[in-house]
Amino acid sequence: MMYDHPHLTASGSAWLLVVLALLLVSALVAAVIRRPAHRDHGAEKVLADRFARGEIDAEEYEQCLHTLRAAGR
Repeated sequence: MMYDHPHLTASGSAWLLVVLALLLVSALVAAVIRRPAHRDHGAEKVLADRFARGEIDAEEYEQCLHTLRAAGR
């Protein structure tokens, strides 16, 4: 018979592995989809938030932003 080959039949444990693999792939795809496309640098975001709230003026914002970028943060 054509389907008597041992590699073409799947035992219960093989099906379990297939289901687990599909669940893993699904979870990875969901994690990638939910991840924001653009993440701000933490320090720059804090600085921008302080500027938006009026805690610092434009001159201080630009100076701090320049310092952060020069430091590579």
